[in-house]
Amino acid sequence: MADATAAMTMDKGLDHTIIGESRKSWIDGQKGVLEYVGIDIDSLARNSTFEETCFLLLNDRLPTADEFAAFTAELRAHYGLSDSLLTLLRSMPDSASPMHVVRTLVSAIALEDPNCNDTSEGAELEKALRIIAKTPAIIAAFDRQRRGEEIVEADSANSIAVDFLRMLNGEMPGEATARAMDVCLILHADHGINASTFATMVAVGTESDMYSAVTGAIGTLRGPLHGGANERVMRMLEEIPSVDDVEGFIMDRLARKAKVPGFGHRVYKAYDPRATFLRTFSKAIASETGNETLYAMSSAIEAVMEREVGAKGIHPNVDFYSATTYFSMGLAIDLFTPVFAMSRNAGWAAHAMERRADNRLIRPRCQYTGPHGEDWTDPAER
Repeated sequence: MADATAAMTMDKGLDHTIIGESRKSWIDGQKGVLEYVGIDIDSLARNSTFEETCFLLLNDRLPTADEFAAFTAELRAHYGLSDSLLTLLRSMPDSASPMHVVRTLVSAIALEDPNCNDTSEGAELEKALRIIAKTPAIIAAFDRQRRGEEIVEADSANSIAVDFLRMLNGEMPGEATARAMDVCLILHADHGINASTFATMVAVGTESDMYSAVTGAIGTLRGPLHGGANERVMRMLEEIPSVDDVEGFIMDRLARKAKVPGFGHRVYKAYDPRATFLRTFSKAIASETGNETLYAMSSAIEAVMEREVGAKGIHPNVDFYSATTYFSMGLAIDLFTPVFAMSRNAGWAAHAMERRADNRLIRPRCQYTGPHGEDWTDPAER
């Protein structure tokens, strides 16, 4: 029997397969470089804002002053949740996983959008802005609800980073903390064709809509091999009694060939450029919030890992120091991945729109390994 896949190449994780072209982000894993539309991530983290980074990813260029003002105003016009979305959110059990809540509520935004099935460029951009603007309110509202606190309404006078922390904690954040959140959002906004971005592109390839594409991406990000790494970093830190116990704890893990969360990356063989910047912020925020011991433990873990496996190209990734940063900001551990999604909405939407402009249905083949010519038998004879 002829096998149509016989001449094809097996590439199980698609590690060596290029599925298309993109202008959004570029990674040099050997040198530790990440660029958004040609701009180095370090430059963006030092000088930009999350809102400007969103514009950059969606439009392939930085905005003029007037364009940025208009873009920011449009984003802020979509802040907050409607009564119907709040009713749905309040129906969620307090024990629900925040990622399941985010996935459900983002999907539900489509139900009140009269243009949800319009996949023209303008309509899709409008959907993207709705998702980017409303996700912070979804995360903050659910967390306050499950803590028995009153939900804090969005305030369009604030940036996304500031208003998210204000809605979450019920008070305005300090300047350093707000800037740290803004930087975290910039650093997580895009990262090439990772698993969740690929899920977005698969959905768009079928000519589905932005809500469906991003919902699929959120579900993909939830997987522990993708977006849950920073949560595992924090769980590990909670297991270590003190800085003095770091050496023994990490050496025991390495001896057992157990993974150390937050180290190593599928792409980077050099130091993750996002981790470089977060390391500095992590120290500053830990100091500002009284979490110096937590940072000291993180730094001690890095020292042991660099000594033992750094030569193998295993270095801290963005998740390692983002865990310390988020915890110092007061985020519950299970909110780390939702905040990742809050940021990555920008990249998902940007890739979705780019893919739609040059679309092709994504339809890989699979090598069949099952039997042939089997007979159906009556149930009584089985």
